[in-house]
Amino acid sequence: MSLIVEQKDRSGVINPMYNCQPCGAQFVCIGVKDCIPLVHGGQGCCTFVRLLFAQHFKENFDIASSSLHEDAAVFGGVKRIEEGVEVLVRRHPSLRVIPIITTCSTETIGDDIEGTIGNIERNFLQKEYPEREVTIVPIHTPSYSGSHVKGYDTAMHALVSTLARKGQPNGKLNIITGWLNPGDVKEIKHILQEMGVKSIILMDTESFDAPIMPDRSGFAHGSTTVEDIADTANSLATIALCRYEGGTAAKFLEKKFGVPAVIGPTPIGIKNTDTFLRNISQLTGKEIPDSLVVERGRAIDAMVDLAHMFFADKQVAIYGDPDLVIGLAQFCLECELKPVLLLFGDDDKSYVKDPRLTELEREANFDIEVVWNADLWELERRIKDGSVDIDLIMGHSKGRYIAIDYDIPMVRVGFPTFDRAGLWRHPVVGYNGAIWLAETIANTLFEDMERKHDREWILNVW
Repeated sequence: MSLIVEQKDRSGVINPMYNCQPCGAQFVCIGVKDCIPLVHGGQGCCTFVRLLFAQHFKENFDIASSSLHEDAAVFGGVKRIEEGVEVLVRRHPSLRVIPIITTCSTETIGDDIEGTIGNIERNFLQKEYPEREVTIVPIHTPSYSGSHVKGYDTAMHALVSTLARKGQPNGKLNIITGWLNPGDVKEIKHILQEMGVKSIILMDTESFDAPIMPDRSGFAHGSTTVEDIADTANSLATIALCRYEGGTAAKFLEKKFGVPAVIGPTPIGIKNTDTFLRNISQLTGKEIPDSLVVERGRAIDAMVDLAHMFFADKQVAIYGDPDLVIGLAQFCLECELKPVLLLFGDDDKSYVKDPRLTELEREANFDIEVVWNADLWELERRIKDGSVDIDLIMGHSKGRYIAIDYDIPMVRVGFPTFDRAGLWRHPVVGYNGAIWLAETIANTLFEDMERKHDREWILNVW
């Protein structure tokens, strides 16, 4: 059967599914301990992204803004960078990294970010705080091109290329997670622990699940340290779990420091998780333990219980980040679901050449349509005109009204998910993630069957 990869045939955007480059860069930076990013642009470039994070994680994060106004369009915004850095350094004695994240306005103005950083280091940091080591990292993320996917990749590369330092071999494995939830990071760390592998997690966001303590502490922050990032140059190898979100940093470490890079696949589903474990084993020499074999067996059992009776031939539309969407599509094939429509939301032409799409075409016995540079109208139009019959939608919360309006069951997955509680705590990666996905899909379909009185009697006898 065929797999068609095409760009949407409209120049405008109706109901966008993606966020801008600075959003992706900010997500990377809040994963670093003792780091506060300074978003160089209008106040909204920081405020609205913080709102998304707060909606998704139900936590608040320290992100600063240079808060440009109209005068910057004429005189430039360099002075606001200098003032912003000075305020951050003086107010936060533990601050060690300040990424300067550009936006569409400052990239259009043409502010000299690197030159400004040099002036700040010479005229402010070295003179007033010579005893402190504060690294300022330029991150260029014009929001009129690409998306948060590109912004994430750019920011990860900027931090690694600025901070990584060659030293003694550390015997560790670098894991670049990509835009995964804290629950996914926890699952990856669980797998590494079971295999006895020491690692550097970029970025370790498990601590985003911040407790409220008696002393009122517990502010959410990432756990990856400056020393961790510096030490990535001395690791055994790097595995980037997402091709488009962190792959560039992995390739940099390979080219600059000779750290072998393995790019993907995102360990969603049985086959991809198997590949992930084999890659870890080959790179570290560690055996895959029986405990993970048992987890694999449980995942397969959970999927077998559901696949043929409830999932077979159900047609699925999936939208979101490309690595997540492709991984979910591969998982669907393992469960007898049919991912007939895949939507990516930005203008990266390299999606057309992704080998995983070729693999999907080879394994599927039905037609698959892949649309890049898409928006959510591409999904709604196909449902509305009947060109595709969708039984299930998978994606983040921005598509919820399509599911509501057309009465199609929907599984929330990806970023942001703000209309369901605590989904970011649950993994979609690994064998445990496969169990969660299978059972969540099933329960979503069960609820739909009951509400519509569609063969709900089956639930009494299966």
